[in-house]
Amino acid sequence: MRAKKIVVVGSANMDMVVKTAHIPVPGETVLSGSFFMNPGGKGANQAVAASRLGAEVIFISKLGNDIFGKQFSQLFSEENIDISFLASDDTLPSGVALITVDAEGENSIVVASGANANLRVDDIKNALSTIADAGIILLQLEIPMAVVEYVADYAASHNVRTILNPAPAAVLSETLLSHIDILTPNETEAAMIAGIPVNNIEDAKKAAVLICGKGVNTVIVTLGSKGALICEGNRCMMVEARKVQPVDTTAAGDVFNGALAVALSEGKNMEDAVRFACDAAAISVTRLGAQSSIPYRNELIAQTLNIPG
Repeated sequence: MRAKKIVVVGSANMDMVVKTAHIPVPGETVLSGSFFMNPGGKGANQAVAASRLGAEVIFISKLGNDIFGKQFSQLFSEENIDISFLASDDTLPSGVALITVDAEGENSIVVASGANANLRVDDIKNALSTIADAGIILLQLEIPMAVVEYVADYAASHNVRTILNPAPAAVLSETLLSHIDILTPNETEAAMIAGIPVNNIEDAKKAAVLICGKGVNTVIVTLGSKGALICEGNRCMMVEARKVQPVDTTAAGDVFNGALAVALSEGKNMEDAVRFACDAAAISVTRLGAQSSIPYRNELIAQTLNIPG
């Protein structure tokens, strides 16, 4: 049986990336060796990841009526992403992100949301029948919380499986959490949602169990180079990440989430789906940029990462 479509509702930003020896501290100027622009934004990254890894994807977002907006529309079409529900904003520009990447692959990011912040519930309403018929809904927090809550509530009322990547970190209502099937925080985000410090894997387990108690079926705490922790109720297990030499961690979490959605839409169990996602993210951190780092399905197979073709 053909997997149902994945609907991604989220942001699109043009990333302006500077590669430097180290990320400057306040007041410091660092002379850098390279600069490039790359399409990004958490929603767009996750949509591209899901499409490259084999899913049929519909992306719902809002772009400015500007050069970046036009470039994004073309790029999404080239990635075989359905943009029938892409909205245009005549008052605000497309979102941009200023990214500094150091020699170890770590990054610092500042986002000017632009049109992303003006995505409205009314922009979603013409896509409701598509959302109700989806296999998986994938959400993040670079768009207004009201839209996230509306989509999650609607998806839950139609028994559509919903993944929320709660990034950037924010406090989430228990009502929203009760509508989420799978939550994918990193350590910082898990700490904020659970209300406890998260400094190690044991802390992550405690936080994940607390979050499950708020109504989320499955919490997957992403732990960077260590892998990911899956908690369903009080049952937790680790999936280790493959060891790679990182070049740039930008979009690794987005690749993880897009890959997770693909694997689950294909009927993989949670452990195998998380392993699929970890393997895809491992490839992405060995490359510079956001969408430029996202692997294709055949690359996972070619690198013998134990991913079925």
